[in-house]
Amino acid sequence: MRRFFHFLGRSTGLTRDPAALPGGAERPLRVLLVASVVIPATLFLVAAGISYDHHYDEAVDRLQRNLGIVDEHARKVFETFDLSERYLDQVVGDATDQQIRAAEAVYSARLRILTDTLPQLRDLWIIDAAGYPVVSGTVFPMPQIDLSDREYFSVHKNNRIEGLYVTELLDARAADLRFFAISRKRMIDGRFGGVTIISIAPEYFIEFYAKLPPPSVAFLLRQDGALLARYPDASSVVRHASPEGRLMTAIRAQPDRGLVIANSPVDNQERIFSYRKLPRLPIYVFAATDVANIREEWLAAMSEHLIFGIPATLAMFGLGIMALHRTRRLQQEVERRESTEQALRQSQKMEAVGRLSGGIAHDFNNMLTVILGNIDMALQRIGEDNPRIHRLLDSARQASERAAMLVQRLLAFSRQHPQEVKAVDINRLVQGMSELLRRTIGETVTVETVLAGGLWKIAVDPNQLENAVINLAVNARDAMPDGGRLTIETTNSYLDEVYASTHGGEIEHGQFVMVAVSDTGTGMSQEVIERAFEPFFTTKPTGMGTGLGLSMVYGFAKQSGGHIKIYSEIGEGTTIKMYFPRLSEQRGLPDWSNNERTPAKSAAAPRGTETVLLVEDDEEVNRFACGVLREQGYHVHAAPDAANALRLLDADPKIALLFTDVVLPGGTNGRQLADEALRRRPGLKVLYATGYTRNAIIHHGRLDADVELLTKPFAADALIPLAADWSILLRQI
Repeated sequence: MRRFFHFLGRSTGLTRDPAALPGGAERPLRVLLVASVVIPATLFLVAAGISYDHHYDEAVDRLQRNLGIVDEHARKVFETFDLSERYLDQVVGDATDQQIRAAEAVYSARLRILTDTLPQLRDLWIIDAAGYPVVSGTVFPMPQIDLSDREYFSVHKNNRIEGLYVTELLDARAADLRFFAISRKRMIDGRFGGVTIISIAPEYFIEFYAKLPPPSVAFLLRQDGALLARYPDASSVVRHASPEGRLMTAIRAQPDRGLVIANSPVDNQERIFSYRKLPRLPIYVFAATDVANIREEWLAAMSEHLIFGIPATLAMFGLGIMALHRTRRLQQEVERRESTEQALRQSQKMEAVGRLSGGIAHDFNNMLTVILGNIDMALQRIGEDNPRIHRLLDSARQASERAAMLVQRLLAFSRQHPQEVKAVDINRLVQGMSELLRRTIGETVTVETVLAGGLWKIAVDPNQLENAVINLAVNARDAMPDGGRLTIETTNSYLDEVYASTHGGEIEHGQFVMVAVSDTGTGMSQEVIERAFEPFFTTKPTGMGTGLGLSMVYGFAKQSGGHIKIYSEIGEGTTIKMYFPRLSEQRGLPDWSNNERTPAKSAAAPRGTETVLLVEDDEEVNRFACGVLREQGYHVHAAPDAANALRLLDADPKIALLFTDVVLPGGTNGRQLADEALRRRPGLKVLYATGYTRNAIIHHGRLDADVELLTKPFAADALIPLAADWSILLRQI
């Protein structure tokens, strides 16, 4: 109401003076006449004030959501610039300017990899102490350009700033384009050695801001008022906000974040500006909306009310009903948008954590392979004569196996665990698990199954699906410490477009098979539900769980093209539903059957006599695998990369077996090496090993049909049987 009357007073000169309103009635007729005018007018003014405040608050709410999107985008983009700075340091290392210029083509090509990959990067520059560029990622060969008059050079040379410096919007001298840059001083032997420049494309931000919900204005502003990027673009009109203007005054008064109404320095339009400061940088992100738009929306709404506002009593009644209806619709729309934005943010966060988890798996699996393998070899050598050492090694092996299991669960969460996909009838799978579930969760919990008839088949890895159901069952058991009922339900279902749209676009609408695991336990709060799928998040006491069970289930469902949802209330139990796409065409997928769960045990592997070519870039893993194979009787040639492996293959015609890691140095991966080796030696047998699945033998999370894969970490008892199978096959041939 205060904002409305402030606007009304400014627009018409009227004030909200209580003395101007009638306080009582002198005569019945006067009262009737005055009341017929004053009361409807007063009610109309009150309704108009409420409506104006409502439109104002809604506009500010939209503005704050836009600012949140702009702020999150800017933080992520500037994080990439920080990584680019580190990459630049890594590329240059301790090389001098003379060395860089001498190998300019090499350095320029390495920098160009980053500039071609990141559209927000305009270029990467290294400038010497005299102000002349040494190398860049886009300009080769580098011309002699004197950049010593640039401010980003002088501020570092004259020590006017410490650390990073953000330039204003600049016109490039070598091309018809604009950029702003982040610069840093180079120190060589304790003296000023020039600067490094990361030049940034303002149009990258402009294109992103153009996608924000209209009407909106968004821009980046340097702390001193220099305009870096704006939508709509205004770089040709103004590049600097007035230091005495309301925007800069507000920033000085509230340097971290704030909200201010001011006239734009670009077009003098009155707008509401909301801003935040980026961490560790003298840069602010702004989002703005026109006050005129708020007034237009408000006037349009009030005009609709006026059309139906005569006579006064019926009009006021109708206005109330319409206002209530509009408010409810607007609230539903706000809640829907907030839900969609929350789902999108959660999905992005989980994706980022998943990429980080998968990225470390390769090195961890290599280390665990060496640890497990050497422990096993040590156990074989000491025998039972040293029980104390044997016990210590057993303890170390168990800890290593637990670490390997954690890495595998992280891979499952990050959707990088190789899947052996088959056509699965979930009803048969659940029925076959009944006894296993009862043994797993104990006698205090009653297990019930509700299996739908005519259930569609799905394309999943049956072993991982079993693990997912068991993980959900164990979580349900832990939520029922005094016992309860566990229900596993299957059904055909259809997720419509409305459901898909409310989940941030992470799933497409269509036909799915639903598997639900329900319990009668303690339930979860909304805060716990929102974080339940995060790795290492757990509500259990320390030492009672890793917090990776639900994370693994989440990753498996997503990797299978499905969806997972938690429904729970405190004290009312929990239901977790997994949705898997219907398999409409089997397309050569093998059918899964229950007897695959317990494969027959094979006899002890015979000793080998063949010659093996082992290709592994990790020295310790290479040494371990060579030792295992040689102890088993094989002749082993070891190579660290594809080039050496092919030379050994050509040199020794007796090589019959190729055991190669998939991730190899030198630009040739294990699959490419195997293809070339088979071209040269058609009868060669190939076994792959990997600890990281984003490579050439796994596509969309599924293992290629013609591939034999040994997953890291592996021990000797896993490698020997596979090698023996090779030997037997070759002897049969």
